[in-house]
Amino acid sequence: MDTTEQTAQDIAKKLGAWLVMKDMKLATAESCTGGWIAKCCTDQPGSSAWFERGFVSYSDAAKHDSLGVDAQVLQFAGAVSEAVVRQMAAGALAHSAADVALAVTGIAGPDGGSEDKPVGTVWFAWDVAGTVESECMVFAGDRDAVRRQAVAHALDGLAARL
Repeated sequence: MDTTEQTAQDIAKKLGAWLVMKDMKLATAESCTGGWIAKCCTDQPGSSAWFERGFVSYSDAAKHDSLGVDAQVLQFAGAVSEAVVRQMAAGALAHSAADVALAVTGIAGPDGGSEDKPVGTVWFAWDVAGTVESECMVFAGDRDAVRRQAVAHALDGLAARL
């Protein structure tokens, strides 16, 4: 396990303890991370007490069907956008019994980037008690490195907001 993955595991463990203490549950909505955030959470013993569910919504259709992301927003803003990731987080809460949600969508590469959205672009959203915050990061490295950094950043971002 590399240091980025170990960091994500450590953050998930602390996040879980905090959520149990507050009697809250988490839902995740993931695209480019493909369920890796949910994996880090469910790797933790006792995670069933605080991890409610995870959505892997890789395609635009999945984002629309599973999370209720507006099809027009997907078409005009693109899947890797602030508007979409915010709707993903809200959709994860709306389609679960969770109290908090995090969402991730991005371009892990090696293909798919553009001048406006280069490979490594990842949008994050955290919905805590109906307050949604979002952030865009551009990570360096290959596909695996981008995804590892995105997982750790998503979990760390939620921990910081709780």
